[in-house]
Amino acid sequence: MMKHSRLFSILSLIISSVLAMSSVTAQYSALYAHKIPNYIEAPDKEAESMYGEILILANVSIPRYQFFSAGGDGEKPCVVICPGGGYGILAVSHEGIDVAKYFNSIGIHALVLKYRIPSDEHQTNKMIVPLQDVQQAMYLVRKNAKKWHVDSSKVGVMGFSAGGHLASTLATHYDDRKIVRKKSISFRPDFQLLIYPVISFGSFGHKGSRDNLLSPDTTASNIAYFSNELHVDKNTPPAFLVHAKDDDAVPIQNSIVFSSKLKENGVESTVITYEHGGHGFGMNNKTSSEKWTDALFLWFKKQGIL
Repeated sequence: MMKHSRLFSILSLIISSVLAMSSVTAQYSALYAHKIPNYIEAPDKEAESMYGEILILANVSIPRYQFFSAGGDGEKPCVVICPGGGYGILAVSHEGIDVAKYFNSIGIHALVLKYRIPSDEHQTNKMIVPLQDVQQAMYLVRKNAKKWHVDSSKVGVMGFSAGGHLASTLATHYDDRKIVRKKSISFRPDFQLLIYPVISFGSFGHKGSRDNLLSPDTTASNIAYFSNELHVDKNTPPAFLVHAKDDDAVPIQNSIVFSSKLKENGVESTVITYEHGGHGFGMNNKTSSEKWTDALFLWFKKQGIL
């Protein structure tokens, strides 16, 4: 459980003020400069909608990204953010843009990834498409490190829910390169931030995410490949995880098992747990006064990222 302190109450107020004043939204850029890999030409059916205050993107077939610069002088860390949505939609506001603006307020660049939704209509092999897109995002950040003022040794990946599955897939399969790029530019994230993540496609995983990415009649070998707790080793990046004990969509076992596997391999892992909060609360678990972003700020300091 987190220890609440007056210091972080003050910090939270400052950050809230910065976010409230911010009206800048980065423009979308093409993720691939030329040909999109694993792509079938078909009508673009992408659609935006609002679910309460949450911006939802559906039927994403053209991958793009938004880069949010923290500004200032010198090189800074950067986080590639993968919104959640069960590999069926993308919750790009509270699990993407809002988080990027928070990172900017503490001196971290952010890239919000609008990765493709798996689709047999638009893709020749849908199950590797999101991994291709997040590998390309990591490549772009490091390739443009000088231009974007990024410290290329402090580039992390973050994901919420199914976006957490994608982030942890990159963190455990970074050497299985699904796109052809210069090998001198690593796809390995330096750290991973997983918020109520889907980790496994096994018994305690999320069936909807698994079926959307792989299909309901997929093979046992595909399920094993994408059950990321099975692929942790000593080179897996350190992790910061957040989960509510009453999450009935993605069981907390996903975070607990993944963290245990990391520690077994000598990799640093911190899990922040809430008694309540369910699933999909983004940065703001309304059932608690404790902010996981306060613990994350401390974790960044401890890891030497900030």
